[in-house]
Amino acid sequence: MTAEREEQVLRRIDRARRRKARVREERITLAHGAGGKATHTLIEAVFLEAFDNPLLAPLEDQAVCPAGGARLAFTTDSYVVSPLFFPGGDIGDLAVNGTVNDLAMCGARPLYLSAGFILEEGFPVADLTRVAGSMARAAEAAGVRIVTGDTKVVERGKADGVYVNTAGVGVVEHHFTLGAGRARPGDAVLVSGPVGDHGTTVMLARGELGIESDLVSDTAPLAAPVAALLAACGDGVRCLRDATRGGVATVLNEIARASDVAVVLDESAVPVRDEVRGAAELLGIDPLYIACEGRMVVVVDGACAESAVAALRLRPPGERAAVVGRVVAEPAALVLVRTEFGGTRILDVLIGDPLPRIC
Repeated sequence: MTAEREEQVLRRIDRARRRKARVREERITLAHGAGGKATHTLIEAVFLEAFDNPLLAPLEDQAVCPAGGARLAFTTDSYVVSPLFFPGGDIGDLAVNGTVNDLAMCGARPLYLSAGFILEEGFPVADLTRVAGSMARAAEAAGVRIVTGDTKVVERGKADGVYVNTAGVGVVEHHFTLGAGRARPGDAVLVSGPVGDHGTTVMLARGELGIESDLVSDTAPLAAPVAALLAACGDGVRCLRDATRGGVATVLNEIARASDVAVVLDESAVPVRDEVRGAAELLGIDPLYIACEGRMVVVVDGACAESAVAALRLRPPGERAAVVGRVVAEPAALVLVRTEFGGTRILDVLIGDPLPRIC
């Protein structure tokens, strides 16, 4: 591609991204819940339009709210994973860890959770007991308490066994400001471990591919490694995001757009397990788009990169943390991948998700 042609393409991408969000579909589709472009459009055109306020506007995974002399982090999430039980976890510990991690991504210390259950008539009590026990163990491991909740039952066939909603509150005890809009040229980009484990595990657990594997979900709490990272790097930490729906690719695009910078990713540096890579190749999916539930993307000052990796590797599940890219000034709001063959490609956000119902 000539330099002139490349510039034309970049201008078109920029114009498209700056248009006001508008939902073109008349009805909700699965793509609207997948974490990709359709989700972002729905959020911006419907929810942000209706609820816009300074705490919501950054569209982080949580809101940091002033409360007297303290700063509280508040988040909520709903879980609709299928199947409910999968190698390495289930909908219960997924709900706890996912909410704890959303709080941790602003550096908060998670404290309290709520738990809401939408149960389908006929759902086995033994399975509900198993889910509740899993949540209790996950909460104890993460150092939080489930202190309030709600239960609703709907008619048979009106749900999918059980849906779980959790909200979480934590306290922000540091003075740093973390967010997707804080990345700067010269920063380093890290991942805290192998990517794509959770989404691939859930996909294989559905049995549709007929593939047997020892792969397990990476669902885990991240508050402890975040605390270690902040202790090691202080305000050199720019941004933290757990790579759930849409995977690492979507997170990096959110950071690039919010900070108006470019992210250059080294494909060969990204840790991916062989089982994940093999399943992704079979399905024609890039592992960078597959969801994780115990991995985070970290942006730090380039001078802190080695300290950040060392801090993460001392705390499970960060033993395979790695520097995978860097932040540069141009082309703004894009993510580029340096491929293993020496080429470069644009890593864009997908419209939907090739693996629905994974969280």
